[in-house]
Amino acid sequence: MVNQNSQQNSINVRRLGHIAIRVEDIERAKSFYMNLGMNLLWDDNDWCYLEAGSSKDGLALLGPNYKAAGPHFAFHFHDRAEVENIHSQLNEQGVQVGTLHDHRDGTASFYLRDPDGNWLEMLYQPPNGITGNRDQIKKSLE
Repeated sequence: MVNQNSQQNSINVRRLGHIAIRVEDIERAKSFYMNLGMNLLWDDNDWCYLEAGSSKDGLALLGPNYKAAGPHFAFHFHDRAEVENIHSQLNEQGVQVGTLHDHRDGTASFYLRDPDGNWLEMLYQPPNGITGNRDQIKKSLE
């Protein structure tokens, strides 16, 4: 049993926002998940990001040549300062954390591993959602 009072800190994850999985064929996987009703929000040649309905739960599909990150899950936050604070607190606790960096889609995040080696991401997502590249997607479909 885990002692919830064992660590005195103010880290409080509230939303598991997305998972990222590796796929062999990005177009095939994208088509499959879109046929399940997911909305394509970001589309690139080696990865894409989809959201499910009004919950906006996300799924990142990472193609075989995608190198920026591997399979992981992410907690989402709507306050960048909160992500910065979590980064500092984990660092102070001796947890090895990656650099907090900005992404093209308007988000910012850092990665770390849990005690069993699973990758996770702490991600700032602007309150209005991920910017996306919808205009690019529309043009490519025309």
